[in-house]
Amino acid sequence: MYIPRHIERLLIQYHGHFPVVGILGPRQAGKTTLAKKIIPELDKETVYFDLENPTDKGALINPLELFNSLKDKTIIIDEIQRIPELFPVLRSAIDQHRIPGRFIILGSASRELVTLSNETLAGRIVYTELSPFFLDEISDISGFREHWLRGGFPDAFKTSDNILRNAWLKSFISTYIERDLGLLGIGSSPGVTERLLYMLAGNHGSLLNYSGLSNSLGLHVNTVKKIISFFEKSFIVRLMQPWHTNVGKRLVKTPKVYIRDSGIVNYLLGFSSYEDLLRNPLLGNLWEGYVIENIINSLGDEYRFYFYRTADGAECDLLVFKGMKCKAAVDPKFSPAPGKTRSMTIALNDVKPSIAFYIVPEIATPYSLNDHLVVTTITLALERIKGQE
Repeated sequence: MYIPRHIERLLIQYHGHFPVVGILGPRQAGKTTLAKKIIPELDKETVYFDLENPTDKGALINPLELFNSLKDKTIIIDEIQRIPELFPVLRSAIDQHRIPGRFIILGSASRELVTLSNETLAGRIVYTELSPFFLDEISDISGFREHWLRGGFPDAFKTSDNILRNAWLKSFISTYIERDLGLLGIGSSPGVTERLLYMLAGNHGSLLNYSGLSNSLGLHVNTVKKIISFFEKSFIVRLMQPWHTNVGKRLVKTPKVYIRDSGIVNYLLGFSSYEDLLRNPLLGNLWEGYVIENIINSLGDEYRFYFYRTADGAECDLLVFKGMKCKAAVDPKFSPAPGKTRSMTIALNDVKPSIAFYIVPEIATPYSLNDHLVVTTITLALERIKGQE
């Protein structure tokens, strides 16, 4: 069963205006399925090349001649990070015949593709990111409990059998570490890299302590920073940056770290059931990460996201900015009836968001704690944020 993705219409719109549309995201998030799904809605015939297929890769021995022979069709190139030297060729082909919709490129290994392509395709390309399923996309067919436990990768999300899902996640992580990170030039052994990923799962939702991680692994701190940077660039880890401004307070400047997909972090922590989540001391951090990832993926690139924390511990887990204005402050609370806290009051006085939320798992009716602070669910909070436009 195909589950529609929220960026489908945007991709079709971009295809009609830009020579190249790029779809980035982690492996197995559904990029290929999405690209093939929108083919009937495009205004051109398409030709598809998968650079992991030796036959398709061999067809690109003389890429410029091939691209010119297909200039009136849309060329879809999957796993383009495997031949980064194609980017200058794309530019040449586009400059010889510049029209919208010439190429759709799919990449999974690194955000460095954006830097590389911008050096050669500036003004010719627009990028979108395809994340694993987020709650808005699957709310009609699943509740948040199943989604939170299984995560959003299509193969894992659609698998109700714990043993099969864990087998898939184990294979995904092994392939990611042993093959995908190798493409990015990771020099450490797969075993050390995997240990670091497990340690980050244990620090999910916490301030990132590079020195502590390097001491535990026996690695130089710069090596740890490099590996975590690769985790981030390949869409597995999110480093949430702190908000800074001149408010006369000592604000924390260290990022927080999250494993982006809840299914992956649950697998790394050894959870196989929803009850495992509820019994774990990390429950609050796991709920925090789940809420934050779903809000960021739902709102998209028009917004910027930070957390707020002072040196004496006042904090708010997510600030949602659009332009210079803070549209919302969000604090996930795995509690049926959270109350106002001094920490949140300090954050709201400093940041002055348009509205603030405590996000709880379920609630019969949202209610207000004051004029700006509302207790509600992820879905209803997103409706309020988007409704400010």
